[in-house]
Amino acid sequence: MGLDTKGFKPVELSPEELAVMREEVHDRVIIARVGLLLRHPFFGNMATRMRVQNCDDWCPTAATDGRNLYYNTQFFNMLSNKQIEFVIAHEILHCVFDHIIRRVDRDPRIYNIACDYLVNNLLVRDKIGEVVNQIQIFQDFKYDGWISEEVYDDIKDKYDDEELEALGQLLDEHIDWEKDGDQEGDANGGKPGSSKEGKGKGKSKRPKHTKEELKKIRDEIKESMITSAQSAGAGNLPGEIARMIKELTEPKMNWRELLRQQIQSTIKSDFTFSRPSRKGWHTGAVLPGMNFMDTVDLCIAIDMSGSIGDSQANDFLSEVQGIMDEYQDYKIKLWCFDTEVYNEQDFSADSASDLREYKVIGGGGTDFMKNWTYMKEQDIVPKKFIMFTDGYPWDTWGDENYCDTVFVIHGHHDKNLQAPFGVTAHYEEMKNK
Repeated sequence: MGLDTKGFKPVELSPEELAVMREEVHDRVIIARVGLLLRHPFFGNMATRMRVQNCDDWCPTAATDGRNLYYNTQFFNMLSNKQIEFVIAHEILHCVFDHIIRRVDRDPRIYNIACDYLVNNLLVRDKIGEVVNQIQIFQDFKYDGWISEEVYDDIKDKYDDEELEALGQLLDEHIDWEKDGDQEGDANGGKPGSSKEGKGKGKSKRPKHTKEELKKIRDEIKESMITSAQSAGAGNLPGEIARMIKELTEPKMNWRELLRQQIQSTIKSDFTFSRPSRKGWHTGAVLPGMNFMDTVDLCIAIDMSGSIGDSQANDFLSEVQGIMDEYQDYKIKLWCFDTEVYNEQDFSADSASDLREYKVIGGGGTDFMKNWTYMKEQDIVPKKFIMFTDGYPWDTWGDENYCDTVFVIHGHHDKNLQAPFGVTAHYEEMKNK
């Protein structure tokens, strides 16, 4: 994505002049990293794990792919050292918040604006570096506490192109990892590591990575976040980052166990040898299973709005099957929804095999409340209502006073997200545990 930097226009320089400027700017970038280490150690530690490269051929300001900090020599030359700190921290936050991956099929220009609002807000609020005032950047505290997807929705229909232009400018080049294709060589156009840090003299190319490489980079970023936070100390972390680190490092209850507890809380049970537990089979031991005296009575809704992919839908159905396998006697009322409810079907132990033929329907917007409206209209009052969703309600999460609810959230980037009522379980992080 290009950038119209109204406050910055590169000028023609002789090779000798450019070489001198590159040396000077490279030294200043290193000084800025040291400044971050002293004043904002989390960002400083993250920055020291990135390779610094000038990329004047394709990068109008700055960019990152998670491993490298790319910058335009002339742009950085016009900044103060503390402004360079601001830009470096800006790039780091795009990595920390996983902005490079999360765009999916959203309009790239508008989504990049949304991301810049959130990143710049944090930097300004926490006084990290000095704001780049040579260009008008996107920054507005009204978006504090929002996520990038919410900001995107707020601005995409509110402003036309001319109005967006007047709001501000992107501070950096937003590399689209998912769309840039496979990588042959590194960003210098040669073999990885073929140029010295910050001293590349040949033509540079935009970074391109395979999907396998992207996964490695994302894992590296998470590891770097944890080690950088540990080095910085808890008291030196912005609140948003502290919460993310807590989520990454604290042990969590397996979401399936949480769901099992929620279901079992509605029924009486005892131990029995008539249905031995499967947990002891691998050891040869015969352990008592659970004898449930009441029928497991559930309503399960599967979110099939346009943001749900095929793999998520398959995961949802697999988990419904898992619930059926867990209990001897159950009544499950299953349906799909987007802005309407579709394909309601009843299942019991005698009809469990019918789930293989169940058709998921949807693809429109998202209206969580439609599930409660439907239950009220049909006079359905379940002992427990379970919703499988990606965690993006259109307006409201539902009616907290109607029935006990469990939200199983799959694929949402914010693992700190909690529904305003009921019980929240995050599927994606725990599914393989």
